[in-house]
Amino acid sequence: MKFYRRTLLTAVLLFLVLTFACVTINIYFPAEKVESVAGEIVNEIRESGGEQEKSIKKEKTSFFKQIMLAFSCPVACADEVTSVANPTIRALKKKMKDRYPELKPYYINGTIKEGDNGYVSLGNTKGLKLKEKRNLKSLIEAENKDREKLYEEIAKALKIEPSQINKIAEIFAKEWQKPVR
Repeated sequence: MKFYRRTLLTAVLLFLVLTFACVTINIYFPAEKVESVAGEIVNEIRESGGEQEKSIKKEKTSFFKQIMLAFSCPVACADEVTSVANPTIRALKKKMKDRYPELKPYYINGTIKEGDNGYVSLGNTKGLKLKEKRNLKSLIEAENKDREKLYEEIAKALKIEPSQINKIAEIFAKEWQKPVR
C-alpha cells in the first residue's frame, strides 16, 4: 500500500513540476515600430536644407484637391502612433543634426564608419593631423553618448525593457549604415 501511495505521490509531483516548468514567458519586442522610428529619426538628422524644401512642396495640394477632401467623408483609422517624441528626444535629435555637418566629410572619406552595434567608430585615420584626430575622437564620443541616450529614451517611449536597448541599437545601425545623404 505504501509503495503505491509513494509512487502515486511521485507521479503527481513529477506531473506538477513538468506542467509548471513548461510555462514560458514571451517578451514582445516591437521591431517594426523601432524600424519605422529609426528611419524617421535618421532621415530627420541627416536631411539637408534642400530636402526640407522638397518635403514642404510635396505637402502643398491643389485647390481642387482641398475642395474634394472637404466634401468627401474622410475615413478615420485608429492606428498606433509610430513616432516618438518627447523633449529629451527632440533635444538629442537637434544636437545630432547640428553635429552631422561636421561628421559628414569624415563619413565620405572613410575616416569614420557606422558599426553594426549602432555606434560610430574610427576608420582609416591616415592623413589626419594630431589635432584633427583629437577633435574627431571628441566628436565621435559626443555622437555615441547622444546615441546611447537616444536609444534609452526610445525604449522608454515605446515601453521596451532596458535590457532590449542593444536590439534597438542594432535596428538603428541598419538605418545609420545607409549611404550618407
